[in-house]
Amino acid sequence: MGVRIKSTGISRAGDTFSIVELSGAAARQSMERAGVRPDQVGVLINAGIFRDSNTVEPAVSALIQKAAGIGLDYVKEDPRSFSFDLMNAGVGVLNAVQVAQSILATGSAEHVLIVSGDTHPSMKRGAGDDEFPYATSGAALLLENTDEPEGFGRVHTVAGSGTPAIESYVDLNTMGTRGRGLMTVIREPDAEDRLLAVAADAARLALSEADPEQATTALIASTPTGDFPERLAAELGIAPNAVFGPDLSQGDPHTAALPLAYDAAIAGKALDGFTHVLFVAAGAGPSAAAALYRLPAPVGAAA
Repeated sequence: MGVRIKSTGISRAGDTFSIVELSGAAARQSMERAGVRPDQVGVLINAGIFRDSNTVEPAVSALIQKAAGIGLDYVKEDPRSFSFDLMNAGVGVLNAVQVAQSILATGSAEHVLIVSGDTHPSMKRGAGDDEFPYATSGAALLLENTDEPEGFGRVHTVAGSGTPAIESYVDLNTMGTRGRGLMTVIREPDAEDRLLAVAADAARLALSEADPEQATTALIASTPTGDFPERLAAELGIAPNAVFGPDLSQGDPHTAALPLAYDAAIAGKALDGFTHVLFVAAGAGPSAAAALYRLPAPVGAAA
C-alpha cells in the first residue's frame, strides 16, 4: 500500500493577493477535479510560510480550511476534520507528505489535503523582487492510499551545518507600526551552493530506492533560483529534458513550487514516458528533502 496524488489544484494572484483565499481556492479545485467531497478530507496540512498581514494566530491552516469549505458543520454525526500548519521553509511540502503517509497508514483519514503558497504580507503585490523574491500563488495536493504499485517512497531529509543560508523575519526595531505589512529577507552570498549541496545529498538517498534498469526519472525541484533545478540535475546526472518546473515569470513560488510544477507537467502530458518523479525541496537551514514518486502505469501497460 502506498500514498499517491489523487489530484492537484492551483490558484494564482489576480483579484486577490490573500494566501488564505488562494490556498482555499486551490484546495477546492483539487477536490472538484477528484470528485471528492469536503467531508471526505480528514486532515488539511498547510506548508505555506509567508502569510496575510504576517498572521500569527489563529493557525493559518484553520483559515484555509474554512475558505476551502472543509469541516464547517458541527452536527454530532458529521465526519471530523482538522488542520494544522507545518512550516519548514521550502521543504515543508515534502515534510507534509511524510506526515500524510503516517496519517493515511492508520486509516484514520480517507484523504489528506496539503496546501502551500506564499504572499507578500502587505497583500498588495503578487510578483517578487530583489528584496522579497517570492511570487504569490496557492497550490494543493490531494493524497490518498492506494493498493496499486505507485505513489511516494520514503521521504529523505538532510540538514546542513552552519548559518541558515536564508533568513526571513519581521524587524520590530525598524518597522514600527508597519510590521504587519513588511518582511525582511536575507540571502547569504553562497546560499544557492549550500542549498544545492544538501539537495543533492537528499536526492541521492531517494534515488537509491530506484532500479536503474527499470526507472526513467523526471526531476521536479524547488526554485530558490531560476536555474537551481538544472544545476541539481547536472549534479545527479539527470538529462536537462527530464527537468520540469513551475512558471517563474512572477518570481519563486517557494513552498508552492513542487505542486505547481507537477500540475503543469501532468496537464501538459510532459511526464508521459517517465516511470518516476524525483521531488526535491531545499530551503533555509540549509535543509532539503527528497522523495521518489512512482507514476501510475499507462492504461494497458504491464505493472
